[in-house]
Amino acid sequence: MDSHLLTIEREVTRWTGVTSEPGRFGATAFRYGKREIGHVHRDHIADLPVTREMREELLAAGRARPHRAGSKGYISYPVQDQEDVSVVLEILGANYERAKAAAEKRREAIRQNEEAG
Repeated sequence: MDSHLLTIEREVTRWTGVTSEPGRFGATAFRYGKREIGHVHRDHIADLPVTREMREELLAAGRARPHRAGSKGYISYPVQDQEDVSVVLEILGANYERAKAAAEKRREAIRQNEEAG
């Protein structure tokens, strides 16, 4: 794996609760619990789930492309230099925070149901 991709993997897997695992087509997928926060391919493309607003902003800036397999909630972001690594880590960080918040919300709903039941 290339040094830029290794940098991404090392940083992301340091985040509490994040795991990496082999993905499809030679990718390395990053997950928080069962939720994928993104994956990187050996051909230096990061496929990242993003909000609609983030997608529009990243596509308008010209660096990201629509997901190459057509997944609507994802963008494909080429990782060519350290600046790209920083952007990809920022997006993965936002995805991580959203995944943590969603998991906490689920835990709270379960707790409230158990208390009410």
